[in-house]
Amino acid sequence: MLRALAPWLRATVYLLRELGTAVTSLLSVLLLCHPSMRRSWADWHRQRAARLLGRETPSRDVDLPRLLRWLALHVTFGVACGLAALICVGNALLLLMGLLLPWVLPTRERPETVLDIPMAGWPEAVGSPSVGSVLFALGCLALPTLATGYARLTLAALSTSRTQALADRVATLTRTRSDALETHAAELRRIERDLHDGTQARLVAVAMRLAMARRCLDGDQATLVRMLREATEITEEAMVELREVLRGIYPPILADRGLPGALRTVAARGGVPVAIDIGDLRRIPAAIEAVAYFVVTEALTNVAKHSRATEAALRVSRVDDVLRVVVTDNGVGGARETGGSGLAGLRGRAHALDGTVDVVSPSGGPTTITVELPCG
Repeated sequence: MLRALAPWLRATVYLLRELGTAVTSLLSVLLLCHPSMRRSWADWHRQRAARLLGRETPSRDVDLPRLLRWLALHVTFGVACGLAALICVGNALLLLMGLLLPWVLPTRERPETVLDIPMAGWPEAVGSPSVGSVLFALGCLALPTLATGYARLTLAALSTSRTQALADRVATLTRTRSDALETHAAELRRIERDLHDGTQARLVAVAMRLAMARRCLDGDQATLVRMLREATEITEEAMVELREVLRGIYPPILADRGLPGALRTVAARGGVPVAIDIGDLRRIPAAIEAVAYFVVTEALTNVAKHSRATEAALRVSRVDDVLRVVVTDNGVGGARETGGSGLAGLRGRAHALDGTVDVVSPSGGPTTITVELPCG
């Protein structure tokens, strides 16, 4: 019974809330023209409409002309559809009261009809073909269709036009290209610095010790042994540093175990227990694998260092040609892209490959980091 009524209940609640928000929009139209309020108000309605339709819709800005056009539709159709739902709910309450009256009131005080429905008893009330009951039944049947149509109208009104979408796409690509070039240049400088200050310096020290050892071949054997031992130790240290530099370019664990195995290893080495859920990822480009690996590594490092969490969760899935990585924790929240958290670098890596990063971290927690990367 409840399962059969669920679509009707969802549609009714949706339309009744639209009635309230339509009136609010009419009274607050000047306030809603502010950019921050405009985006949050439109996003909230877009998300509600998408949930009713069983879809997912990304957050996006809405320009002022489009917002005003949507507000006009919202006030007009929102009030009309909401009033229709309110009438159906009112009729339902009246009908319920009418059906209960024969059991509550004495016989002499019972009303003869409620909504044109005879109240002689339950069988007569339920089986009555009166106009009120027929209209009530038709209204209940129409509400889900009405709510679905209104939700589709909302998504259409708040969606970005093709011209605006192309303009936003060009702006995004321009920004991400610039970020990618800056990130690439910074990475090259880091690699050059690591090789120059670390590996190269150690190799120079090895060459010096080998030269000194060569001069000691016919002389001080103790010095010869010491020079060779030091050269061996420095060579091993240089190899370790070189492996660290190479790991920053493309982690060898990805080549050895693939992305799922590498992520499980990273999670196992974290400072808190991590629940892992990795779906069927199929074949993913190496660049996307590397970014996903670094994203998870950075996110779990932040969990261990800053969040004071006792547990975390890692979910990795692929929907069509989008790789989705979600890291959550039950810590104190308040994560920001400043203060050395590494979130800015994480966002830069994702944007360089046309990905998106969404960080939700209210004060008091929990923290959720969602990264989506195109992998077609």
